[in-house]
Amino acid sequence: MSYSDFKTLDKAINDLNLTLEESHNLFARVPPVQASQRLKEALEETLELATNISTEKARSELIITPILLEVRRMFPNKIGYFSGNSFNVDESRGLNGVCDFILTASDNQLLITAPVMTVVGAKDNDIKLGLGQCVAEMVAAQIFNDRKGQSTTIYGAVSTGTLWKFLTLEAQTIRIDRTEYFIAQLEEILGILSEPFRK
Repeated sequence: MSYSDFKTLDKAINDLNLTLEESHNLFARVPPVQASQRLKEALEETLELATNISTEKARSELIITPILLEVRRMFPNKIGYFSGNSFNVDESRGLNGVCDFILTASDNQLLITAPVMTVVGAKDNDIKLGLGQCVAEMVAAQIFNDRKGQSTTIYGAVSTGTLWKFLTLEAQTIRIDRTEYFIAQLEEILGILSEPFRK
C-alpha cells in the first residue's frame, strides 16, 4: 500500500483515524500575494497549452510547477522544492511512495527536511480524486515533522493546475476549505501556498 492507494477521502479519514471538518473560507484571512511578471508571462505561454493537452503531466509541468517555483522565489534560499520524490515515512500504515510535489522550509535540495508541505496533482482532472492521497501525504508530513521536532500545522493542496483546493491538518483534525480557487485567483493561491513559510 502507498499514498496512491488512498483513492478516496473516506478511506484516508477512516484508515488514518482522523476527524474531518469542512470550512467555508478557511483561508479568508490569508493576504493575497502579487504574482511576478515572470510568472504572469510563463502562464500566458503555458496555460492554454496545458489545458488543451489536458493530461496530468502537462498540467503539473506547465501550470503547477511554475506556481510552486514562484513561491520558492518569494523566499530566497529558504524553500526546497521536490517533484516525484519518494517520501517513505511509515510503510505499515501505507504512508510511503512517491509524492507529486513537496515544499520544505529549507533550502536543502539533496534531502527532504522538515517542515514539509505537500501538493497533489489531481487525477483525471478531478479534485475529489486527489483528496485521499493528499490527506495521507499530510499525515506522513506530520509524522515526519514531529520526528524532527518541527511540529506545526500541515498544509496540503490538490490541484488540476487551473483549480486548487487547500487543506490543513492539526493533531487528528483535517480541515478542508469548501472554497475552490480558480487560476484567475492567482494572488489568493500564491498567498495560501506561501502561508506555511511566513512564520
